[in-house]
Amino acid sequence: MLRIGICDDVEDARFVLRSALERVLEARKIQSRFAEFSSGETMLRWYDCHVGELDIVFLDMELRQIDGMETARRLRSADAGLQLVFVTGHADHVFDGYSVGALGYLMKPPKKAQLESVLDRAQTALVRELDRTYVCRNGDIYYRVLLQNILYFASDRRQIHCVTPDRTYTFYDKLDAVAAQVGSGFVRVHQRYLVQAKAVDRLESGEVILRDNTRLPVSRSCQQSALLALTRAELEG
Repeated sequence: MLRIGICDDVEDARFVLRSALERVLEARKIQSRFAEFSSGETMLRWYDCHVGELDIVFLDMELRQIDGMETARRLRSADAGLQLVFVTGHADHVFDGYSVGALGYLMKPPKKAQLESVLDRAQTALVRELDRTYVCRNGDIYYRVLLQNILYFASDRRQIHCVTPDRTYTFYDKLDAVAAQVGSGFVRVHQRYLVQAKAVDRLESGEVILRDNTRLPVSRSCQQSALLALTRAELEG
C-alpha cells in the first residue's frame, strides 16, 4: 500500500496528477490511497493530526499564501521519513527543493516516464527507511513512526499504545511481538511496558524516568535485565 498526498490549489491539476499516478500504480499492481489538499495550510493542519499516515506527497510549488517550499519545510520538520516531490510549471524552481530533501520535480503536465522514475525512487527510499521505522496498523490506517521518536510502548489488554513526544498511536498486537520487531534498542521493564533505552533519563526506586519526566514502573522480574540493558545503552552512547 502506497499512501499518497497531492497538494495543489487547482482542482484540475490534482485530478490530472492523480489519474496519471493511478494508471502507473495499477500497471504495477500497487495498491494506493490518496489524500488531496487545496492549500498548504489545509495540508499542514491535517498532517498535525495524521503524522506518519502518508508515504509520499506531491506539492505544487506555486501554492497561494503558504507556498510549496514552506509547506515542505514544515512537513519535513514533522516527519523526517516523508518523501516529497515538487510539481511545477516553471523550470526555474528546479534546484530549490534540495534543502528539504525532495526526491525531485515533475513538470506539469506530468509524463508517465517522470512518474515512474519518481515512484521508483520513492519506493527505494521507503525501503531504506524501514530499518529506522516502526510500521503499525489500526484498521485500514497504517502508521509509519521513526524508531528514534518512540518513547515507549504500553500494553492495555489487546491494544498497544506507541507513545511519542507529539502523539500516541494505538493498534492491536502483543507486546512480545512488538519487542521482536523493534529489537534491542527497546527494553522490557514491565509486563505492560517496553521502553526505548535512549529515552530513559534514570532508573530509581523501582521506576524508570524518561526524558520527558514520564515515570513507568519496573517489575521485579524485569529489574536486572532492564538495568543491564539500560547500562549497555548508556555505554554505547
